[in-house]
Amino acid sequence: MYEQKRQLAGLLGCLLALPFPAAASEPLYAKNLSPVAGLLGLPSPRAVELATPGGWQFAAHAGIASQFAVDSNSREAVNLDGETWRLAFDLRYGLAEHWELQLELPVLSQDGGSLDGLIDGWHDLWGMPDGGRKDVARDLLDYRYGSASGSFALQDSSGGIGDITLALHRALYRDDSWQLSAGAGYKFASGRERDFLGSGAEDAFVVLRAQRSAPGSRLGWQGQAGYLRAGRSGLLGPAQERDLWFAGVGVAWAWLDSLSLLLQVDSHSAPLDSGLTALGGTALLLTAGARWRFSPDWALDLAFAEDIRVETAPDVTFQASLRYRPR
Repeated sequence: MYEQKRQLAGLLGCLLALPFPAAASEPLYAKNLSPVAGLLGLPSPRAVELATPGGWQFAAHAGIASQFAVDSNSREAVNLDGETWRLAFDLRYGLAEHWELQLELPVLSQDGGSLDGLIDGWHDLWGMPDGGRKDVARDLLDYRYGSASGSFALQDSSGGIGDITLALHRALYRDDSWQLSAGAGYKFASGRERDFLGSGAEDAFVVLRAQRSAPGSRLGWQGQAGYLRAGRSGLLGPAQERDLWFAGVGVAWAWLDSLSLLLQVDSHSAPLDSGLTALGGTALLLTAGARWRFSPDWALDLAFAEDIRVETAPDVTFQASLRYRPR
């Protein structure tokens, strides 16, 4: 038994000592697809390494999120029950040495969905509280908020182009272990506000990203932190918070050259000045997934996200990403 344990430890040591593949350095695509927070131009984590000068990178990110939150106090009430589908096309171009331009074009739909039964069964299996899901009809679209200062509502399905984001990134530092970059982005008001496809306002953000992968290690981590100045949204009203912070950290283990396991935590400040957790609480999301690099230039991610702080994000988000990143 001792000899078997020693051999297993030796095998794990050899795996961890293999070089860290570049494909593992890209964090999982993570978005808070809550009907309110999802309207804002909060950027997803991304690799610190930029596209080479004159080179292109492409990704398509598909996500489906189921949310349910019902809460009220003496001043306000909220009901968020529905499902969000989001498909985002991510195009990156290396402008020059250390410079990159990134464009993201999202397409969204808001509807009643079909995941409520699956989520109810999952809660029953593990004896988890359902937050009142069983008290309402399944697969229903019902976004409502009301207070003395404003209100919003959506009960009819919608779909279309969301708010487009354009960002400029600059590589700042690189050595054998560390990489740093900075970015600035602008979110255009291209999505229909009344259909919860966009905020109806332009946002701007700045972000600093760091990544570390020690030479010879199969483990690497990345993090980001930044600030978003949100435009004034007629949909969100006077309770809207316009100065938001966001941050996240993730770890990747390149189990094999073609397969990596990733785990990350992302957070951002509340979108509204509200006493209700779903609108006024600091969001905290856990995203876990795997990446299969099925060719030198292509990779497929499969992941899911949970709201660590309940109601500040969808109950569950299923995510898939197809990436093209030439060596």
